[in-house]
Amino acid sequence: MKQIFGLAILFTFIACNQSEKKSAGRTDSIQSDTLSKNNQVSIKDKKKEDILIKYVNLKNALVKSDEKLTQKNAANLQKSLADFEGCEPTAEVAGKIASSGNLIDQRKGFTILSSDLIALMKSAEIEKGTIFVQHCPMANKGDGGDWLSTEKEIRNPYYGNEMLECGRVTEELKAN
Repeated sequence: MKQIFGLAILFTFIACNQSEKKSAGRTDSIQSDTLSKNNQVSIKDKKKEDILIKYVNLKNALVKSDEKLTQKNAANLQKSLADFEGCEPTAEVAGKIASSGNLIDQRKGFTILSSDLIALMKSAEIEKGTIFVQHCPMANKGDGGDWLSTEKEIRNPYYGNEMLECGRVTEELKAN
């Protein structure tokens, strides 16, 4: 498992940024029970918006420390990433999370996944709302870990209820 995540780290620098396929613009907002109703986020590229929805669902499953829900949401995200040109290596990372029933391994994979998706969302054309880049300095044995959220309130996916509010907002990605 360690080797798999090591390879995934190499891919993280090239994935999801190689050759973005431009999709027809879409202006409807993300509609999901798992996203904040106070901060509806709308992204012009429909595929990026779908990736964000599924990523947030995965993050929320990790916040709940639910291995099975994490597997399900990672599998859903894997499909969306595989359909986005340049994100195939990132889709593989999501697949590793989906195939693992171990919360510790799932969270390690989430670190790699988040790094890629933060870069992807920084290149997104946000039409409405804010995406928050959040950071927990204690995650990954003190190396820290970042994640995306559509809510400013910290809900830590690396520790769940153990340290639910550990972290801070490091960046806000907003509509132009």
